[in-house]
Amino acid sequence: SIDLIGKNEVYGDTRHEVNVYVKVFTNSPFLVCMDLALSQERVIDPNYLWIGPDGRDLQGQGYVNLTESGKLMVMGFMVSMSGAYTCTLSHRVIETTTQEETEIVEAYKFMVYAYREADHAYQVSVRFRTVHCRLKINDLFVDKLAKILSSTISYLNCHITESSYKCHSIRTPKNSLQYELFVNFLVNPFVPEWEEFCHKDPYDCEDVTNRKVRQAAERIGKFFHQLRHDLKHEFPTVPTIHYVDNSFSMTPIDSCRPGFGKNHHTHQNCASCCVVCGPGTYSPNNEVTCRTCASPQARMYGAKSCY
Repeated sequence: SIDLIGKNEVYGDTRHEVNVYVKVFTNSPFLVCMDLALSQERVIDPNYLWIGPDGRDLQGQGYVNLTESGKLMVMGFMVSMSGAYTCTLSHRVIETTTQEETEIVEAYKFMVYAYREADHAYQVSVRFRTVHCRLKINDLFVDKLAKILSSTISYLNCHITESSYKCHSIRTPKNSLQYELFVNFLVNPFVPEWEEFCHKDPYDCEDVTNRKVRQAAERIGKFFHQLRHDLKHEFPTVPTIHYVDNSFSMTPIDSCRPGFGKNHHTHQNCASCCVVCGPGTYSPNNEVTCRTCASPQARMYGAKSCY
């Protein structure tokens, strides 16, 4: 339902509404008040009427760029600008032989949604071999590991959260018994400094935090790669607790800001985006989906509650 033709333009379709997704604080593409086929023809005496989500004529509104050829750009797109943008195109068709004039009226509807990039964090899993599960040193080791890793990525304003582990006994094919710590933690960009940054400069907040946390995740990957190397080449004897080779894994985890969510069915063309919650839905926290209100409230876009 999105038809971007290289010129930052989206064409209408008389058969169905066209979905358009605009990143918050940016300008929308030009919405063209005709379909692609009609745009290739000569259109006689065209007249365009654009109506915004609030039912008002968009001609003369300061936040839009409306061209003589009926193209509409919504500038500095905000959550509250989401909704239906409709254009009525009237033009004439002149019969070649009789010169008879017929007025044609066509309507185009664009559903324009604000979206944000998903906020990224990374779930890390890693295993360490230990002497026995019932040792206090296991707790101290995992706590120290989290502190070391947090220190390693602190220059990126990221940190380690939700650090935990479980110890399991494992029987090997040779019938020996081993003990391993299954350690899990989250590489998270949301330290207090980011809240302050996002208030000061909300325009590229997700882009900056996502770039930083990706760099932090890569740094932690290098840490365990180096640990593997050191165990093989630097230690004359194997430490009491040591890294299990090739046990490091990392999984990206997405979250959306309050008032936004993902919906693979409704927004197939922006499935990875955090799209503004529509009327009748809301998102109060950093979940990935918008919830449905029990009663028909939350009539606005981007609701964080039903009331």
